[in-house]
Amino acid sequence: MELRYLGFDQAKNKRLYNFDHNAKGQPSTRFVVSVDIALFLKHHVGIQEGPTLCAQKLAADLEADRQGDHELSNEDLLVYVSGRAAKEAQRAALRRPGPHRRPVRPSGMDKRDGQV
Repeated sequence: MELRYLGFDQAKNKRLYNFDHNAKGQPSTRFVVSVDIALFLKHHVGIQEGPTLCAQKLAADLEADRQGDHELSNEDLLVYVSGRAAKEAQRAALRRPGPHRRPVRPSGMDKRDGQV
């Protein structure tokens, strides 16, 4: 399955993402995935992530043979945001340094100025 992003249209508070679906041996089919712009703001998702998220939603809908309108919903964005948070937590855990240790000073040195 091949999806090709063609751009978007704006209709009031909805962004309509246009895609062509190309299947081998068949003519291409045009699909539109809509999303309420307020959902991007609500979930702190960048508007530039819209085409990718909508392509993923459309691919899932087509795989499941869902007919009718395709819409990126509040639930779709919740799943995306929770997955993104889990990935960030994993990356942060990998970045964490080990426990901090104080440098070892030779015995007899004064802690204030390093003099014996």
